[in-house]
Amino acid sequence: MRKALLLASGGLDSTTVGYQLVSESVEVIPIFFDYGQHCVEVEWSRVNEVLPANMHRPERYDISDIFRGSQSRLIREADLWNEEVKDDDLYIPYRTMLFFAAAAARAQTIGVLDVYTGFINSNHAKEIDCTAAFMNDLDGLTSSIGAVRFHSPFRYSSKADVARAAVELGVPIGRTYSCQAAGQFPCGACPNCVERLNALKEAELV
Repeated sequence: MRKALLLASGGLDSTTVGYQLVSESVEVIPIFFDYGQHCVEVEWSRVNEVLPANMHRPERYDISDIFRGSQSRLIREADLWNEEVKDDDLYIPYRTMLFFAAAAARAQTIGVLDVYTGFINSNHAKEIDCTAAFMNDLDGLTSSIGAVRFHSPFRYSSKADVARAAVELGVPIGRTYSCQAAGQFPCGACPNCVERLNALKEAELV
């Protein structure tokens, strides 16, 4: 059976990729990164809840010390009663690049050659390592330095495209968690929540 490592967050995108891989009879090993995000325990709980039961249980890795002192609202939770969270407030330098490097190291360590992510054509915080161009460049880079290959099936897709695929695959959409601003419940106002709600409307799911 083909094996793949999945960067899993408990959100709609990575969860849908997980279900897609299982539907293709791929043996999936999910990994979850604690990078100091204020909602880490909610995300960890959802990652364990929403992925298919016949999948390996997620592996959790703590890399939070790297971002200690960050003022990003993904790490320092905002007071949503008094503060507005904007795109620029969510920036975390080189977070995605760090995820990829750590995932590649873990994958090759356990003899897996394919790493899958749920990254889509959306980049609220304008991070240089969250663009389709970066993903394309990464393909060229990894082809020359190691055996691991990265796959982002929704790289050119919209959130609505992902939502439609999720319905077809039986993903428990309502239990996935994608909020960037609140640590315990979806705020409904941050860029991720707004994009998610708009996507569900576009896909005629709400």
